[in-house]
Amino acid sequence: MITVQNTVEVKRVECLAADLVAQQIRAVVSDIPPQAAKTGALGNWEIIEVLAAAAAGFNFPLVVDPVILTKHHAALLTADAIEALKTLLFPYAFLLTPNLEEAGMLTRREVSDVAGMREAAESLAAMGPKAVLVKGGHLAGDAIDILFHEGKWTEFSAPRIETRHTHGTGCTYSAAITASLALGADLRAAVGRAKSYITEAIRGNPGLGSGSGPVNHHAGGGS
Repeated sequence: MITVQNTVEVKRVECLAADLVAQQIRAVVSDIPPQAAKTGALGNWEIIEVLAAAAAGFNFPLVVDPVILTKHHAALLTADAIEALKTLLFPYAFLLTPNLEEAGMLTRREVSDVAGMREAAESLAAMGPKAVLVKGGHLAGDAIDILFHEGKWTEFSAPRIETRHTHGTGCTYSAAITASLALGADLRAAVGRAKSYITEAIRGNPGLGSGSGPVNHHAGGGS
């Protein structure tokens, strides 16, 4: 998927051809097998279908960030693609990382507090992912994330940073988790490192753009 966007708005969203995506995956995996990988905005059923077919043969952890809407609420998944995500791809996910809105859309319930986050995590885990991290960045008060893995709960909390410059925080957070997994960290340690990283990346944002600008990936340090 490619987009035309800036810090203020999303003007256009286009999905790549599914066979092109399949070829991209095969080209990378056959030559430079990753130690971990993540997904982001997938766009439509066809792309999810080819990705799920490839994921069936992955021998590395796959982090699925179920990106449904942009920061500006432009749709990045069609309605049928949301169902494909749940039925085709979730069973191959090592970790699923929805935010509150995504967790609500995927479970068809309101998720607005920690209790709701726990309920959503259990419901989503029942769809196949080995672990679920519900991100609470949009909660009032501290930014609390809830990890459900192997029947155990772990809470990750950080002080809320008052800024409008949070563009890409979810993608950066899941990418940082994936990087730590690739380096051999266990899941809880990987999430903890990534939580610290994204907190500092938000705190050190460069203040770019007239809208919701990007975080500072260098301010976060290594994951």
